[in-house]
Amino acid sequence: MGLIEFNKLPINTLVGADWDTFKKITVGRDIDNGYKGKYRLTKTVCALLSTLKPLQDRRYRKLLADKPLENDPVFILGHWRSGTTFVHNVFSCDKHFGYNTTYQTVFPHLMMFGQAFFKKNMSWLMPDKRPTDNMELAVDLPQEEEFALANMMPYTYYNFWFLPKYMHEYCDKYLTFEKITPEELKVFEETFTKLIKISLWNTGGTQFLSKNPPHTGRVKELVKMFPNAKFIYLMRNPYTVFESTRSFFTNTIQPLKLEDISNEELERNILDIYTKLYKRYETDKHLIPEGNLVEVKFEDFEANASDLTKEIYQKLSIPGYDDAKDAIEKYLGKKKGYKKNAYKYEERTVKLVEDNWDFALNDWGYKL
Repeated sequence: MGLIEFNKLPINTLVGADWDTFKKITVGRDIDNGYKGKYRLTKTVCALLSTLKPLQDRRYRKLLADKPLENDPVFILGHWRSGTTFVHNVFSCDKHFGYNTTYQTVFPHLMMFGQAFFKKNMSWLMPDKRPTDNMELAVDLPQEEEFALANMMPYTYYNFWFLPKYMHEYCDKYLTFEKITPEELKVFEETFTKLIKISLWNTGGTQFLSKNPPHTGRVKELVKMFPNAKFIYLMRNPYTVFESTRSFFTNTIQPLKLEDISNEELERNILDIYTKLYKRYETDKHLIPEGNLVEVKFEDFEANASDLTKEIYQKLSIPGYDDAKDAIEKYLGKKKGYKKNAYKYEERTVKLVEDNWDFALNDWGYKL
């Protein structure tokens, strides 16, 4: 257990942003009265840490900027709470993969120098379990990269954690890219490539392994950037996804937000944005070259992770399974005693899902 409880953080994760990103995310936005102290403290720490960013920028230009990627990434896609973390952890046992770490999500500009000092302090403060689902949490474990991107540029969907009133605006611009400008898209491409190169340098991998639910709405752009990228798309029982996402968002947003949002509005946004994300993926997945996409129900993967992992390696022609097999089996052995949160579907939940997400129930054959 860390020294500070997650829901009592006196600052939010924007402390690790560069100063330009912090200003562009917050300019013109209202900070509600109850969060002005957190905003000011986050702003102060961000301004101080931002003075160190030029040190990394110089090292990056010297060591990595002109270095080409050896392999296109492997992307694990799916809506939040669809099992993407478990699949990410399984595949990250393969040491040929590199990935974004938990430390990197908060301090992406403090990766190529001073990491030992800042990482040690972060590990003292953070909890050892995710408060939402009891999954392990540690500074060097693989983590989704959207939080890191949110600290590297202002054009990410995860701005909604800080400013939830603008959730739909961020969705249309930076989740599905429907309203993103060409200039913003160029920044996204450059920043994401930079993140990948630093992640591979940090973890010693040769192929980037991405687990990032927002990428589910960006397939068109990802295929353009990485024509031979591999994609693993996860679907999970929509009743469970709704209950789990509502719990996850409600709990996670509390220490991060700088303005209030009602539980009712957050719930409505979850229902609407799931629909937008699902339909954007379904519209764009045909752009993925044949043989580069595997779609799987998380329930099937969870029940037989060992065989399905091997099958995914084979279907996507991903190298390295034989070398990684023992490490993967060891990890899966440790997870056998893991207790997931149990969900009991209330009548209201069933109605909300069936009224709003019937397409997902029908497409994937889910029933109560």
